[in-house]
Amino acid sequence: MSELRILVKHAGTVLIGQLAIMAFGVADTVIAGRHSVEALAALSVGSAIYISVYVALIGIVQALLPIWAEMRGAHQDIELGRSVRQALYLCAGVGVFGTAVLWMPGPLLRWAQVPPSMLADVDSYLRILAVAFVPSLLFRLYSTLNQSLGRPTLVTWLQIAALAVKIPLSIWLVGGGAGVPAMGAAGCAWATLVVNYLLLFLALHLLRTQDLYKPYRLWSRMERPDGAQLREFLRLGLPGGLAYLVEVTSFTLMAVFIARQGVVAAGSHQIAASMTAMLYMVPLSLALAASSRVSFWIGRGDPAQARRLALMGLGLGLACVLLTTGTVAVLHREIAGLYSNHAAVVSQAAALLLWVCAYHLADATQAVCIFLLRCYRITLRPLIIYGFMLWGVGLAGGYVLAYEGLTWGPWSLAAQHSPAIFWIVATAALAVVAASFVLMLLRAMRLSLAGGHHAALSWSSGRPLRTRAAGTRMAKREP
Repeated sequence: MSELRILVKHAGTVLIGQLAIMAFGVADTVIAGRHSVEALAALSVGSAIYISVYVALIGIVQALLPIWAEMRGAHQDIELGRSVRQALYLCAGVGVFGTAVLWMPGPLLRWAQVPPSMLADVDSYLRILAVAFVPSLLFRLYSTLNQSLGRPTLVTWLQIAALAVKIPLSIWLVGGGAGVPAMGAAGCAWATLVVNYLLLFLALHLLRTQDLYKPYRLWSRMERPDGAQLREFLRLGLPGGLAYLVEVTSFTLMAVFIARQGVVAAGSHQIAASMTAMLYMVPLSLALAASSRVSFWIGRGDPAQARRLALMGLGLGLACVLLTTGTVAVLHREIAGLYSNHAAVVSQAAALLLWVCAYHLADATQAVCIFLLRCYRITLRPLIIYGFMLWGVGLAGGYVLAYEGLTWGPWSLAAQHSPAIFWIVATAALAVVAASFVLMLLRAMRLSLAGGHHAALSWSSGRPLRTRAAGTRMAKREP
């Protein structure tokens, strides 16, 4: 099978699974909204807080993908299995921290200024999800392992099956029936908990029974913590998780700021945000597939092939962006009308969808690039760029232009009370991020080719970071 077909098949399989997971949130929103306004409000606030915590911590585990794909390319099967067992120590630490934060959400609720009338419902929702966090984390570890092996199909089937369980379970627990009282938003959380444990048990069963995993001897005796390997995990995972946090919060906080402009602005922004999240699933899936193949060839000691795969991933990403954004641009009014029958909301949302097209072009580019940069062990610089551009320029700049205006010498701009200004500034900031990441990726590939093997920028010093050819275990910094 050609590399192009492998890449497309892998990305397509991941995309189906990602859409199934995305449908979890969509289904919960519809079910809670039909039950009561109070349930929908509690779900909205609770899920926003949960997602911010979840994405940041899950990102630490997701960052292990290039390490394992590289080991697979280097034929380090036994070492890969050992690395997976070492990752359980990482999951233990992340799991304890995440569970504690969600179990005691008081500081987060006060920071978010949750109304007193909603505190009890949101607190209950988050405490239930605290118990669901560890199985979700471990299933993501299983998912990351499969993606690194280039075999995401099992994960996708499990995610589709989970959706088939999640929807009727949420309907039952939210509304009550058959002796179960109506639980409101907490019912959605209980359904998520059940599904997460079901997914974990099925994943463990597959790990024990499928021939796919036998070469890695995953069930060998657990070793003691390996400090060097755990530091490598954290070196990749912590910046990766924080980068996810910056990206997600820069998006969610935009909704909070726009809500001050009224229900029409908030509603139109929600439509634009929903479409953006849906569009993002395509480059995300492609990024996961491309990073798996690039790391595989890095492990094989073939930087030229790794470079070809990276460029192929970028090219496919651009082609998908042109197709999807072109469709949205042509049908922007019809798409807005599918979400709402409120004339003012539809009109404003249709205008925002045109900015979504520009935003997505930059978003897709940076998404593919940041996953590929991790293949070359470049993590800290992207995080710094994310923080400065997405928070400092995109979010803060949008707030200033929307609510305070700007004066610079003789030139001044009055405050623009419109959600469009947030999208315009965010698009400009993300375009700079995307351009910076492309340049960093091109430089990393050039260094890799010049070294004849894996050579990238050190995450801390910017000096070349090299690994031996196809027999290496882990990337090590030069002295």
